[in-house]
Amino acid sequence: MKTSTLYDVSALWKQEKKHFVKPASYTTYVNHLDRHILPEFGDKSVISEWEVQHFVLNKLESGLSLSTMRDVIVVFRMLMRYGARIGAWEPQEWRIQYPTAMKKRREVHVLSRQDHLKLMQYTFNHPSGKNIGIFICLTTGLRIGEVCALRWKDFDFKAKVLHIDKTLQRVYFGKVKGAHTKVMMGAPKTQNSVRVIPLGSIQTELLAPLIKTEKSRHFVLTDSDHPLEPRAYRDYFKTLLKKLGMPPMRFHALRHSFATRCIECGCDYKTVSVLLGHSNISTTLNLYVHPNMEQKIQCVEKVTDYLRNTTI
Repeated sequence: MKTSTLYDVSALWKQEKKHFVKPASYTTYVNHLDRHILPEFGDKSVISEWEVQHFVLNKLESGLSLSTMRDVIVVFRMLMRYGARIGAWEPQEWRIQYPTAMKKRREVHVLSRQDHLKLMQYTFNHPSGKNIGIFICLTTGLRIGEVCALRWKDFDFKAKVLHIDKTLQRVYFGKVKGAHTKVMMGAPKTQNSVRVIPLGSIQTELLAPLIKTEKSRHFVLTDSDHPLEPRAYRDYFKTLLKKLGMPPMRFHALRHSFATRCIECGCDYKTVSVLLGHSNISTTLNLYVHPNMEQKIQCVEKVTDYLRNTTI
């Protein structure tokens, strides 16, 4: 092979990768490649571990998040393995270290039970398309992309279930200069995210009277053929919280809050995991279950009572 720089090999790698990953994943890979990897290493073919380690530290110091940096290195490794496979260069492996001081979890916001109920009551009593979406997220734990992709046909009120098999997201296209984004409809985040969620009496009470057969293909949030994109929906949610005098938080807090309420009322972890569309329980526990101080006190008291009543 005559050409063997990262620029040359990346063009071939992108052509191949496009056929085997989801469009959203592909555009994320291209984004990391064009914004971070190629500007630094595009004219190289042999890259030392020291160079990559220095690249990582510089990016983190410039403000790139640790999670994004890890994703960039994943793409970098995929490209390097591809280059070795097609004979562009010899296999190159690096052992990259990340500063431990940066390994902090993002603060997770969860609605209090009072605010959870307040938001449910408001959206129930003011059933516009956007408010219905928030109500659904509060009571089912849907992701924002899933609720933006939701159509009335996804509800089966006879069986009292909701079918989730689509997500809507804005994805990146193009190179750094002249880059643009596009809203795309596709399969959910993972295979486990394709799921059937039971509808309780409160969801059925609100939603069943609103369904019209001739509008079954309309999107729930807009009641039209055109969806509302996540970015615009986040803006609406932010405005609604301010209107209701509630603290600002990310839209994803609705999903966190649903999972937390499930655990608080005694639902088993496996069931919660399946409802959320996770592939394993550990994801649910690590990301969405957030015991508050009251629960922690109750746990300690239960252990104390148990020990007091134990006969030696």
